[in-house]
Amino acid sequence: MNIATLAKDKDPMGAAIHDYFTKGRAGKLQVFSSQFDEDEIPVKTLFRSMSDMPLLEQKALQLATGKILDVGGGSGCHTLALQEMGKDACAIDISPLSVEAMKARGVKDARLANLFAPTFTETFDTVLMLMNGSGIIGKLSNMPQFFIKMKQLLNPGGAIFLDSSDLKYLFEDEDGSFLIDLAGDYYGEIDFQMKYKHVEGDTFDWLYIDFQTLSLYAAEYGFEAEQIEEGEHYNYLAKLTLKA
Repeated sequence: MNIATLAKDKDPMGAAIHDYFTKGRAGKLQVFSSQFDEDEIPVKTLFRSMSDMPLLEQKALQLATGKILDVGGGSGCHTLALQEMGKDACAIDISPLSVEAMKARGVKDARLANLFAPTFTETFDTVLMLMNGSGIIGKLSNMPQFFIKMKQLLNPGGAIFLDSSDLKYLFEDEDGSFLIDLAGDYYGEIDFQMKYKHVEGDTFDWLYIDFQTLSLYAAEYGFEAEQIEEGEHYNYLAKLTLKA
């Protein structure tokens, strides 16, 4: 599992966020994958206000309590919304340019940090992992390491709010059945690479996890999983509570 932060010359999303913040516009943030066709992230959406966020994200922000950690803060939109609600929030990101933008936008506590780094040891009451937040886990084989880290970071009774998508819809046949190779890698493991102008990032692993599988791992490591909201297209918001 990756425990590093990015160098600025390997930080395409950060470069796009920084451009949009400083210039009011940004070029194409391209996304490549060996499993999908080339795609593009509209950079403007990374700066959305609370009212423009999907209902799953709004719900997570409303339910977050105590000392809150916003993982993968990006432009800071979630942390800024939490601050406006009078909540105590810290945003972390592995992108140095994103952290610069967050600070300039008024995020009170924005840090360049990797969630899984051994040096990141502070404790929180709520951990937010939004915008397909399960992605940073990378692979299903990293789930034990993820939950061990969460136990270290969460105060007693603390909770993780995490959204993800069940990619089984990609394997749906015309008759409604799902053609998934159970002998292969987990179908939610995807590789991505981003590029923005001349800045090209390294390939990274990203995990989309179905709720049932997430629940099984959560139970094994002392967490109770609850599906808070279900989206329109196989996406969901889960609350993972650390049992006393």
